[in-house]
Amino acid sequence: MLAIPIFLPLISGFVLFLLATAGHKWQEGITKKLSVAVMGIVLLTAVFHGINLYGKSPAVTIWKLKEDIPLLLHLDDLGTVFSTLVVFVWILITLYTFSYMKGDKKGARFLGCHLMTLGMLMGITSAGNLVTMYLFYEGMTLATIGYVIHAQTKEAIAAGYKYVFYSIAGAFLGLIGFFYIYQLTPSIAFTPGGNFTHAAIAGHEMTLQLAVLGMIIGFGSKAGMFPLHGWLSTAHPVAPAPASAILSGVNTKMGVIAILRVVYYIAGADFLWKSFVQYIVIGLTLLTVFMGSMLAFKEKIMKRRLAYSTVSQVSYILFGIMLLQPAGFVGAMLHVIYHSVIKNNLFLCAGAVIHETGTTRVEGYRGIGKRMPVTMVCFTLASLALVGIPPFSGFVSKWKLCIGALYSEIRWTKIAGPVVLLVSALLTAGYLLTVSVHAFYDKPEKDERVKEDWKMVIPMVILAALALLLGIFNEPLTHILEDIVKEIV
Repeated sequence: MLAIPIFLPLISGFVLFLLATAGHKWQEGITKKLSVAVMGIVLLTAVFHGINLYGKSPAVTIWKLKEDIPLLLHLDDLGTVFSTLVVFVWILITLYTFSYMKGDKKGARFLGCHLMTLGMLMGITSAGNLVTMYLFYEGMTLATIGYVIHAQTKEAIAAGYKYVFYSIAGAFLGLIGFFYIYQLTPSIAFTPGGNFTHAAIAGHEMTLQLAVLGMIIGFGSKAGMFPLHGWLSTAHPVAPAPASAILSGVNTKMGVIAILRVVYYIAGADFLWKSFVQYIVIGLTLLTVFMGSMLAFKEKIMKRRLAYSTVSQVSYILFGIMLLQPAGFVGAMLHVIYHSVIKNNLFLCAGAVIHETGTTRVEGYRGIGKRMPVTMVCFTLASLALVGIPPFSGFVSKWKLCIGALYSEIRWTKIAGPVVLLVSALLTAGYLLTVSVHAFYDKPEKDERVKEDWKMVIPMVILAALALLLGIFNEPLTHILEDIVKEIV
């Protein structure tokens, strides 16, 4: 059962991609039916896992590279949270994609990449050791290149090269770290609390800290953490809106889970506590939070503005992770879920505006709320959530992150953490809420109202509602995350 959500979309997507690339005349209806069938099976298996396997951590070995390096699937509670998030968001984005890509001659190829990416993401969330996660993680890079270069314009190809360059740089750092950890530690399996016992790593502490730092920075490339964040702002403007939603709302979270696994399930919080690794990464995350917010505030192209926003917001998550204490972890995990819901919605709203009006620049949103009211109401609700206005979900996660910073025993984070998060929230209000104000109160360039496609509207409305409801009813999710953190911190 663990292999079905991984290999079914992977194989079906690969076949669809090959046939579409070879010039096979696929009808839109066939590709849609295939995607719906695969998504339905993946959803059913995900529901089965969530209901029957939560708390049981099933495992299965696919193959052994060496006797001590198995390709292992092991769906623990953390993986269940991430895989559930991926499947839920994927269903909504797929529904949106059917309308957005209608009439696109390369639509079948796009859906092939879409299904392959889903398989890779499910593999990452279900990985039971470092090598399995690494292979699926790099497979995700190959699957998502098609998102970036889909338009096949000069700009798209250049963005694809840049995406590959940053991905290779991150992969190289991650691979070096893996080799050192494999050679110097007793196990590469994911173990709550980590494998770095004092007896096992005696004499290699500095080497392993450098290896962990390299892996965090390497995996941080997908999460958009400085200094390997540059691909985001280039890839998003050229990718279709559904692809941007995946890259920003879901793809970046795979960088997060990879860092979580290295920090809490390989090294362990005790090993990294008050080490130079913790100090450096916290410093990088706070720098990225501020830098991303400033770049978003200045940016005039909407999708690039949202991409810079992701650079900032995902570093909120990494900041919480590196506090290495329970409140920070819970806040980080809440923000993983909330940001995925919110940012996916913002990109879908921006995509709807592009699809219906061709508007890509911020100034083109003046008066658009009178022409596309449902889309812009959803955009506004998501913006309020991202800023952190109560009772929206973003307020809950940011409040937890601030509490985590204040509870930290590292003195400078008690001040720097809340201050940077507050400044970032104010900048977020500046680059998002002003768009909503102009959208509803300025006079539109054209008076006729746009007919909003229901297949695109439904996912936006659901995500906008969740941005509010997950904030009001946050306790069940918080309790699940608190149970996870008890095992690892």
